[in-house]
Amino acid sequence: MKREDQLALREAAGEEGTASNGAPLPMQSWPLAYWPDGSVKWTAHAAVFTPGQTAQAYRVVRSAEQPAEVTSSGVTVTDSTAEVVVDTGAIRCILPRSGPSIIREVIRSEEGMKVCCGGKLTGIREVRIQEPDGRTVREEQMVSEVEALQIEQQGPLRAVIRVNGRHVTASGRKWLPFTLRLYFYAGLEQIRIVHSFVYDGNPHQDFIRAVGLEFDVPMRGPSYNRHVRFAGEAGWFAESPKGLMMFRLNPPYDELYREQTAGRLIELTPDRDANFLKLMDDAATWNDYKLSQLTPDSYTMKKRTGEGCSWIKASSGSRARGLVYAGGEGGGLAAGLRYFWQKAPSALEVTDAAGSEANITVWLWSRDAEPMDLRHYDTETHVASAYEGAEEMRSTPYGIANTNECTLWCLAGTPDSQELDRMADLLESPPLLVCKPEHYHASGSLGVWSLPDRSTPVKAHLEDTLAGLYSFYEDEVERRGWYGFWDYGDVMHSYDSVRHTWRYDIGGCAWQNTELAPNMWLWYMFLRTGRKDIFRFAEAMTRHTSEVDVYHIGEYAGLGSRHNVLHWGCGCKEARIAMAGLHRYYFYLTADERISDRMDAVRDADYATVGLDPMRAYYPKDQFPTHTRSGPDWSAFCSNWLVQWERYEDTAYRDKMLRGIACLKQMPDRLLTGPVFGYDPKTGELQHMGDENWGHHLMICMGGAQIWMEMAELLNDPEWCDMAAEYGAFYTLPPERKAELTDGRIQGVDWNIPMLATSMMAYAAARRDDRQLAGEAWELLLRGGDHWFIAGPPEPLEVPAREYMKRMAGVPGISTNTVSQWSINVIVCLELIGRWLDNGQE
Repeated sequence: MKREDQLALREAAGEEGTASNGAPLPMQSWPLAYWPDGSVKWTAHAAVFTPGQTAQAYRVVRSAEQPAEVTSSGVTVTDSTAEVVVDTGAIRCILPRSGPSIIREVIRSEEGMKVCCGGKLTGIREVRIQEPDGRTVREEQMVSEVEALQIEQQGPLRAVIRVNGRHVTASGRKWLPFTLRLYFYAGLEQIRIVHSFVYDGNPHQDFIRAVGLEFDVPMRGPSYNRHVRFAGEAGWFAESPKGLMMFRLNPPYDELYREQTAGRLIELTPDRDANFLKLMDDAATWNDYKLSQLTPDSYTMKKRTGEGCSWIKASSGSRARGLVYAGGEGGGLAAGLRYFWQKAPSALEVTDAAGSEANITVWLWSRDAEPMDLRHYDTETHVASAYEGAEEMRSTPYGIANTNECTLWCLAGTPDSQELDRMADLLESPPLLVCKPEHYHASGSLGVWSLPDRSTPVKAHLEDTLAGLYSFYEDEVERRGWYGFWDYGDVMHSYDSVRHTWRYDIGGCAWQNTELAPNMWLWYMFLRTGRKDIFRFAEAMTRHTSEVDVYHIGEYAGLGSRHNVLHWGCGCKEARIAMAGLHRYYFYLTADERISDRMDAVRDADYATVGLDPMRAYYPKDQFPTHTRSGPDWSAFCSNWLVQWERYEDTAYRDKMLRGIACLKQMPDRLLTGPVFGYDPKTGELQHMGDENWGHHLMICMGGAQIWMEMAELLNDPEWCDMAAEYGAFYTLPPERKAELTDGRIQGVDWNIPMLATSMMAYAAARRDDRQLAGEAWELLLRGGDHWFIAGPPEPLEVPAREYMKRMAGVPGISTNTVSQWSINVIVCLELIGRWLDNGQE
């Protein structure tokens, strides 16, 4: 679309989603990326719907009309030197520019009632000091300190405020830098919060005992008209600090008790209810409540009368939904933590419910759990025995991060169970407008991938296999319990058929950490199917891999850690793990500002390789600033630069891609040369260092093939297209033919795992109209004959009794490397050479 085009949001009608003739709905739009010719490639849109409207289909269309006007209840943002005030029409929120509070207060506009104040970050740092006669453990409380506040967007339908700061301990130490974004929408009483923090401590001394967000809630009225609510797995814990249930409960108070439990206002008068009020004065007042989800499969609900008294167990269950409410007469606050049980240990807590102000704390890491232990799993590396990447011990959590999503509802009264259920559903699965797969495909805006095709038996078999592989991993997350604060979103690398488990304790065979691009596999699966479950899986992986697997500060900033027992455990710190191309799918589908930060942060990751040469173990320091492989290093740099170019039209990053391509054009055998080169990040120049100086399969299995093909479409450079096609046609040639074509420079050494080259082969076959090469690619995918080949949908086998701790099913020999790359290559090949799949049928 052109930059000047007007867009309108209309309700769609009919099965094909044709636009109705109704008036356009209010919508806020902004561009996210541009095509090389300057036209708009991706746009983002915000709209506010009533509950009844969310079941409808909508279309964003070009319109000659002016956009629909936002009513007077639009979001307004008022800025001053001391604070920022956001008014949605339903609530008025005051955000101070300094101090410990993120939210000073929230007032409901209609009633003028304050429902929240003193919103801040909280936590506990545990310090362990080893002494001659034992170990001393000291706990320090910590609280947020705001350092900067930025208005990123200010309406009319959506406002975004970014807050940056650090946690400050009781001793004055400033650490754990955080970024908090608060999202406001016109006419809504809710605030969405995206909370990120970076670990910058010493894992041998600085143990995080707890970290969370807390909010003070004014409590009005007598204790029996105050209410707390906690979501269980299905229903609700519903009580008041002063319940009407006592040893004797006679009519009409039994009916009032039901009314109270339902959250309705109870009226008791001294004249009419004197005896009952006397009994109530004698009854215990329950001041504090907490729900602790210490494992993904178990929570406990407890309460107590006050500090210094024991907690008593009220209930327990499996998986709580992560929502709490506290309030009295005139309203209250509900707070929810997304992925509450999936990222255990988490907790929700209400304290001082009978006082003038209650406190709600959303614990991202529960203080009832063991402290975070981010130390390495051993004191040495295990390169030979455990497939770890480097002899150097570079396992450090310094610079890794974690992001969590919280939602607040500022309510006029205690919500009923139906409304609470709606809030819990919204928390866990927020609505998102998405397009049909056909639209994404036709746009060509996310590279080369295919729509599902079951037109022939072979294609139907491939579709069944792709679907079966995804379903297996979705089920495996549950079977294996791949949950937890630092783990949720990742999957494991390879399977142990003897122990009937994944190799969780075998160095490089444990957590995947983006190895062989599982992110791309999942996003391709979503784009081609539009399935919500696949989107949520890919979303969780994107959130995890962009935060935990990469470094945000410190000497490794811009790089990520290769796969390991711990996500940060491997000594190999590489650009390809953190590259923007893994995360851009999620950004363009959601406009998520945190992912935007992460993609911007890696734009100059090539400079980090000067301090940590990716080839340091194989090439001594020489005349080059550093070394880089054309893939996966330079291809990862290109991924970062491509995103900068398309998002900001920054031609400096486009030119850096072109400079590298120009260098490759001058090599003896163009893209076939290397793949190791001398590299200068200041100029972007690749310097020749020889031929066949490293394995070639790594060039194309970490997303390099997909990046290069997209560059070919965008850079308008026919020679680069020829170079990519030449690589695809060359990869599987016999060694003697390789030598013949290169005058003996390339002898066919280390052109391994041909299945990984099938996308590049397909690109070459499509460009050259080479049916024979296409047939060879399909042969590798359909009848490869080794462990890089997948014959059909996985069929988990029941593990014999007593050979595993619980009933279990597994797939012997399965590898996420194989699944990711086979699936990606099949999806690409169906697009490029699908016409040659069935017995030469065109």
